[in-house]
Amino acid sequence: MQNNEINEQPWPSIGKAWYAVSVLVVAFIFSFIDRIIIALLVEPIKADLGISDFGIGMLQGLAFAVFYALIGIPIGRWADHHSRRQIITIGIFVWSLMTAVCGLARNFWQLFLARVGVGVGTAALSPAAYSMIADYFPREKLGRALGVYQAGAFVGAGLAFLVGGLVIRFVMGSDGLELPLMGTVQPWQMVFFAVGLPGVLVALLMRTVDEPARRGGLGGQKQSMPLPAVMAYVRQHRRFFLSHFCGFALLAVPITTILTWVPAYYTRVLGYSLPQTGLTLGAILIILSPAGVYTGGWLVDTLQKRGYTDATFRVGITAGILLLPLSFFATSGLNSTTALLLFGPFVFCASLSLAVAPATLQLVVPNQLRAQISATWMLVLNIVTAGIGPTAVGFISSYLIVDTMAVGQSIAIVNCFSMPIAIYALWSGLKYLRRAISVP
Repeated sequence: MQNNEINEQPWPSIGKAWYAVSVLVVAFIFSFIDRIIIALLVEPIKADLGISDFGIGMLQGLAFAVFYALIGIPIGRWADHHSRRQIITIGIFVWSLMTAVCGLARNFWQLFLARVGVGVGTAALSPAAYSMIADYFPREKLGRALGVYQAGAFVGAGLAFLVGGLVIRFVMGSDGLELPLMGTVQPWQMVFFAVGLPGVLVALLMRTVDEPARRGGLGGQKQSMPLPAVMAYVRQHRRFFLSHFCGFALLAVPITTILTWVPAYYTRVLGYSLPQTGLTLGAILIILSPAGVYTGGWLVDTLQKRGYTDATFRVGITAGILLLPLSFFATSGLNSTTALLLFGPFVFCASLSLAVAPATLQLVVPNQLRAQISATWMLVLNIVTAGIGPTAVGFISSYLIVDTMAVGQSIAIVNCFSMPIAIYALWSGLKYLRRAISVP
C-alpha cells in the first residue's frame, strides 16, 4: 500500500530515534497516570459526590469516547500534514491542566466535563506519535519500537496505582485543605492536583524532540490528501479495516476493565485498603503489562522475519485464545491469593496485542493517512472499550445483577463476551491483511 515517493533520506540515527521514543514514552506514561488515577478514587468520589457505579463507569469510559468522537479524527488529519511535535506538545499541556481541574469538581457534571477535557488533550498524542515513530524506524524494527512506546501506557498505569496509592496514603488521613477562593478541597481532589500539574514539564520536554522527515507515502498524491481521496482509500480496503478495528478493539476490553474496575473488586470483594490496592496492582502492572506489550511487538517482528505477512493478526488471535479462560477466572473468586496468582497472567496476556494494533496500521497505511487512520482507530477503540468496558461493567452491577459486591462477576461477563468476537474478527480478516500488505 505504500511506496517510497515521500522522502528517501537516510533514516535518523539510532540515538535520535530512541531519544524521541523515550520522550514519547514519558508523555504516554503521564497521559495514563492522568487518565487512570480516578480508578483508585472511586469510593471517596462516590461518597463525596453521591455518584453511582454507572456514573463512575461513565466518568472512566464514556467521557473519553465523547472527546474522541468530537476531536480525535480532526487532530489526526491535522497531524498528517503539520508538525506532529507541536500537536503533541499542546495536547500534553491541555490534558495535564484538565487533570488538575478535575480536582475542582463539585458535582458529577463538572467532573465529567473535566474528564472530557483530559481526553481532548490525550487525543493529540498517540496518532501523531505512531506516525512519528514510523518515520524514525524501518519496517523490520517498527514492531519493537512501537512495543516500547505502547508499554509506556502501562508503566503509566502501574505508576498511577503505585504513586496514587502513596499519595492517597499521605492525603486521605487529612481533613482536606483550605485554599483561597476555592474553600475546602477534599483529599481525593488533592490527588488530582498532585498528578496533573507536573505534566506541564513534560510538554516542555517534548520541544527537544526533532520532527522526523516523512517517508513511505502513496504514489501520485500530495502530502495533504483531499477528503474524498481518503474516503476512497478506506472504502477500497474496508474489509481489512473492519476486521482490524473490531478485533483489536474488543481485545483491548480486558485491559480496560483491569484499569478501571479491578481496583474496586480488590477493595470491595477482597478487602484490600485503597493504598494496598494501589501498591499491589501497580507493582504487577508496571512489570507484566510492559512485558506483555513488548513481547507482542517482538513476536510480530519474529514472525515477519519468518515470512508471515499476517503476523500481527496471528499474535492478536493468540492473545484472545489465552485471554478467554483467564477472563472468566481472574475476577470471579473470593480468595485474594488465587486472585493475585491469576492477575499476573491476565495482565500479561491482556497486554500482548496492544502494540500490535497500531503496528499493523503503520505497516499498511501510507504516510499521508497514518495519523488520521490511527485517530479513527483510536476513536473506535475508545468507543468500544468505553461502551463495553467500564460503562458496561457499571451498568451490569447497578441494573442487572443489582449488587455492588458482584463487580468481579460483572468484569468477567464483559470480558468473556468480548473475546470470542475478537478472535473471529481477526481470524476472518487474515486474508484481507495479506491482501492489503501485498498491494504496492
